[in-house]
Order: sequence, then C-alpha cells, then structure tokens
Amino acid sequence: MNEHKDIATPSRTREILQTHGFSFKKSLGQNFLTEPNILQKIVATAEIDKHTNVIEVGPGIGALTEHLARAAHQVLAFEIDDRLIPVLADTLSPYDNIRVVHNDILKVDLKKETAYFDQAGPVKVVANLPYYITTPIMMHILESELAVDEMVVMMQREVADRISAKPGTKAYGSLSIAVQYYMEATTAFIVPKTVFIPQPNVDSAILRLVRRKTPAVEVTDEREFFKLTKSAFILRRKTLWNNLLNTYGKDDATKAWLETSLQQAEIDPKRRGETLSLEEFARLSNALEANK
Repeated sequence: MNEHKDIATPSRTREILQTHGFSFKKSLGQNFLTEPNILQKIVATAEIDKHTNVIEVGPGIGALTEHLARAAHQVLAFEIDDRLIPVLADTLSPYDNIRVVHNDILKVDLKKETAYFDQAGPVKVVANLPYYITTPIMMHILESELAVDEMVVMMQREVADRISAKPGTKAYGSLSIAVQYYMEATTAFIVPKTVFIPQPNVDSAILRLVRRKTPAVEVTDEREFFKLTKSAFILRRKTLWNNLLNTYGKDDATKAWLETSLQQAEIDPKRRGETLSLEEFARLSNALEANK
C-alpha cells in the first residue's frame, strides 16, 4: 500500500496489463489514466470522506477505485468487461470496502444495488466515463430513483462544455437542459490526453455536478418538458415554430394550440431553441399542458 505502488503509474499500469494479458477494446472506449496526482485531484474535487458512499462506473484496472477506497466509506463499482473482473480482484485485493459488480450500469436497478452500502451518508458518483456512452449513463443515474448528491465525472471536454453551456451559445442544447434541470454544473479542471493509455484523440474535462434541492424550474409534467426541450433542438438552424410543428403535428388544431401556448408564455415563435432559457422552456411547457 505504499504510494509508489499506485495502480495508476505508467509502469505499474503496463505491468498489470502484461501480467493479465489484457488488450484494449475500442468498442468499450477504454482509456486508462496513468497519473496518480490527477486521481487525487478528482477525489478532492468530489470532497469524499469516510462518511461518503461512492458509485464508480467503468473502474478499468482499478486506478481511480483505489483512490476512492482510501478516502470513502464504501465503493460500489460497475464493470461491463468480463476480462477485467479477475484483474480487479487482483489489483484491489488490499481493500475491503469495495464491491465490484460485473454488469452494465444501464441495466442495473441502482436502488437495489446500493443496498450494499451499510450506512447512510451522501452518495456520490465518481467516474472516468467511457466516451461513447457518457450521456446515457449520466441520464440513467439522474433519472433513477437513487438520490445522488453529487457527480464528479470525467468525459470528453466537448461533452462537458455542452452540459455546462448557457443559453445563446453553440454548445447549449437539450443535454444542457436535461442535466441542469437536476444539477448545478461546473467544469472543475481539464485533463490532457497525454496521461492516458492508450492516448485518446481529445482532452478530457472533470465535470462537477451538484444536485439542486429542487429542480431548477417548476414544471407541470417532466416528461412533456423534456419532450419539448428535445424537439426545440431537432434542427438547430430552424425556428422554434418549425421544430414544434415537426414534433407535435401540422394540423390546424395543433397549430392553434401551439400559437395560444406561445403567446401565453410570451415567447416569439421565430426564435431558435438555443436562445431559450430553462425558465422560458418551463413557461412554454406549462402553457402547452394547461391548453391541452
């Protein structure tokens, strides 16, 4: 358990991969971090202490998992790649507060799995998310019945920009709204591509998401609110009006319903979706529901 024994050093990572004859699967978006200082920074950003229960997605060979186990009360890690299960059993053997679940995070009942945590305390998600499936994983966790207090997750820098984007910017879209509805999003720091094996094509960002006490806006129907926000960005260059017609229909009754609702919400149908704030989308969504 000496510092130099950290899983995350380049030499130790290579040694573990050789010992287990492991080769990377491109389809699983595997890039292993080989810089212990960055891992310590991630744990510090998440403000983890011995009262914290942590969920990790895609532990890989256990580089981040090890740092989490040292700081947290318990760690629950989900790994989809069966080839990594024996590797993790080996690398994480010094720690007795980790449970590795061999399953796809998108298919598990998080509420049921977290029964593993033996004490109440804040639940935080800390993970280096696979690039190709970052958004589905985040939405699965946010929409689950599990009350996650905070998420500190590594992802492609461009995706982090989209999530924390403000209205009127190029990066702002339905993903920004979906996440910001539940959480306050800030980019904590950037991770250069050079500290990974194999090296990805782009830099990563650590995004910190803190759950709001109540959602950012009050809506009559959450499902309809998200349907509306998605529809507003289907064709980014089109007006809000054109996108709404595409989603809801073009018959006279639908047009009248949309017109009335837009007027009530005081929103110009000629605007583009990317110019609307969460509050404006909420106003429009509530008007659409009220006029149904």
